[in-house]
Amino acid sequence: MNTFSVDSFTAGLVLARPEMFVGLCACTILLIDLLLVDAQRYWTGVLSVATLLVAALFVVVQPVPSRMLALGGLFELDPMAQVLKVVTLVTVAVVFIYSTDYLRRRSILKGEYYVLGLFATLGAMVLISAANLITLYLGLELMSLCLYAMVAFDRESAIAAESAIKYFVLGSMASGTLLYGMSIVYGVTGSLQLDGIAAAAHGGIGQNLGLIFGIAFLIVGIGFKLGAVPFHMWIPDVYEGSPTSVTVFIGTASKLAAFALAMRLLTEGLAGSQADWSQMLVVLAVLSIAIGNVVAVAQTNLKRMLAYSTISHVGYILLGILSGTAQGYQAAMFYMVSYVIVSSGAFGMILLLARKGFEADQIVDFKGLNARSPWFAGMMAILMFSLAGLPPFVGFWAKLGVVQAVLDVGFTWLAVLAVLFSVVGAFFYLRIVKLMYFDDPTDSSVIGGGVLMRMVLSVNALLVFALGIAPAGLISLCQRALP
Repeated sequence: MNTFSVDSFTAGLVLARPEMFVGLCACTILLIDLLLVDAQRYWTGVLSVATLLVAALFVVVQPVPSRMLALGGLFELDPMAQVLKVVTLVTVAVVFIYSTDYLRRRSILKGEYYVLGLFATLGAMVLISAANLITLYLGLELMSLCLYAMVAFDRESAIAAESAIKYFVLGSMASGTLLYGMSIVYGVTGSLQLDGIAAAAHGGIGQNLGLIFGIAFLIVGIGFKLGAVPFHMWIPDVYEGSPTSVTVFIGTASKLAAFALAMRLLTEGLAGSQADWSQMLVVLAVLSIAIGNVVAVAQTNLKRMLAYSTISHVGYILLGILSGTAQGYQAAMFYMVSYVIVSSGAFGMILLLARKGFEADQIVDFKGLNARSPWFAGMMAILMFSLAGLPPFVGFWAKLGVVQAVLDVGFTWLAVLAVLFSVVGAFFYLRIVKLMYFDDPTDSSVIGGGVLMRMVLSVNALLVFALGIAPAGLISLCQRALP
């Protein structure tokens, strides 16, 4: 049993320095925002982006030779947590940069957006470093409650309010289910610590019926947070109904946190019951890949199409996790990181083309983009090719990694299914490329967006291409994070 000491508590505070910094800055920015008038509101965004980048620097310079526990076993820092935190912080900073012009054009540039985003990021960071079921749940709920409010951020939008209510109700049910599963696992194993649960699962109760029952409830909660079928019903409506600046946050940063939730609970805490939860994940992966790719073909709204695209990509990520091997976990992490990079760019393109009174969220809004802006048509083409899994873009290596992982454990039929539905998915991605280059434009307005947003969006898309040409660096990073 852990005993309290001043030295150990102080050491734990040092390890949690990035989290404390984000929390303190979020509170400070909230107070500063009260003193600003609407014309000065962009300073809230500047301070928020600076907070995230400084916190990312704190994480990078923090030495992590091995897994370290702190704060009475509630908090852990390991290479996986370090990588996911950096990616999360940088991603949210990019999201804030993309969002500022969008919010200003709609007269909803309020400090609450950035403050809620910072607290959601703090929740994601706590979840990523959780070593205890209580910490996992607290981090998840802090992030989720902020996201519910962010979806309803545009108070004049009825569809945003409807999406927020739906998200809140379904999210609360999923959180309750997850908490119930945690309580069962605690009752069976007698421990809230992930390493204690792992020891119990390896110690002979891995096939305990009560533990399997608890795992089933955990899978429901994880499936909802990831957006896997059949727990996906909230994703298309929330993606479409939210302001696009919020949609890009949900589609990127929250997915990284959900991935961390799955890795902490399943691969770390319940590795001894891998034979049980991997079979459950097979069902979720197959349904997600099939339904996500097929239904996306019928969509005319780009945000709904990207929502179903998210569902299908979650299925591929689950393929890596269900393999139960180090190679599979590394491939799943590589897939998640690369998908977040590509997805942030795709939603960033919607934000770039949007203007006051016009969302640019219909697929036909991208007609003839090459005639209006050859550069950004090329950037969008890179993003779509990567989502389709075509070489030499990073999405190809992501899909190849998870397919190899399931082949190595004998799931040949799963690999074949994944490849076949990847061909189906290529259709709706390439359709956008066809519209941009071979159709006449229906809109002749000047493309908006500030200089900073255009630069970051261009770097985002070029990074997707660069990681496809030279993926070894990111692959090596994932291998070190999950040895």
